Amino acid sequence: MASMSIVKVAGVGKSFRGLHALSDVEFEVAEGEILGIIGPNGAGKTTLFNIVAGALKPDAGQVAFAGRDVTGHTPDRIARAGMVRTFQLMRPFASMSVLDNVGLAAQHRRFSRRKLREHALDVVERVGLGPWAHRVSTELPTAGLKRLELARALAMRPKVLLLDEVLAGLVPAEREPVLDLLALLREQEGVTVLFIEHIMAAVMRLADRVLVLDQGRVLALGSPEEVTSDARVIDAYLGEEPTHADA
Repeated sequence: MASMSIVKVAGVGKSFRGLHALSDVEFEVAEGEILGIIGPNGAGKTTLFNIVAGALKPDAGQVAFAGRDVTGHTPDRIARAGMVRTFQLMRPFASMSVLDNVGLAAQHRRFSRRKLREHALDVVERVGLGPWAHRVSTELPTAGLKRLELARALAMRPKVLLLDEVLAGLVPAEREPVLDLLALLREQEGVTVLFIEHIMAAVMRLADRVLVLDQGRVLALGSPEEVTSDARVIDAYLGEEPTHADA
């Protein structure tokens, strides 16, 4: 793992009508690291992603990407700089093919028309959607829509991927190829990954470190083994649930 921080969150706070969604959240992510983010519902995980990705402006604190302050930058500006997020609710362009959905995401790369199509097809193949490339996105099952959401993010050639429950709704056999792909992206291309996830088996397998949020604050940050043995984390989130098996 490289020692240089590519994402730095410092003292971030956000309130909605007096409710503290995030309070003094601080952490750094090294280049090439995979950071899992866990916590109970309402802990502030998606709010944190919205701030890091530019969809929300924090009330306090800063977000830095690759050494530059990006606090308050628009989502498209942050994405074009190389930090790209996916969403829990997949909303592809229903009338367009899988291939065209992916190609549209990469248009800012200023490829030639031929190169754009080749790039989109390569990404579609990488996520396992080759057989669906020329079919409209509405024909995809849930697992396919999840892969399409990931493909649209990958088409932008990100340095950092922000994945919001990319495995939700998938059965174990459907999760494995996604986890394999994410590990390969880090290994071969050095992509940094921050992912929100409730499936602890996936967190244990993929994450180098785990950040635990509870009531808008950082409860714990450490290796998966350290975090899952922390009494505070067990009390706030894990309870008696096993951490090494799929529920």
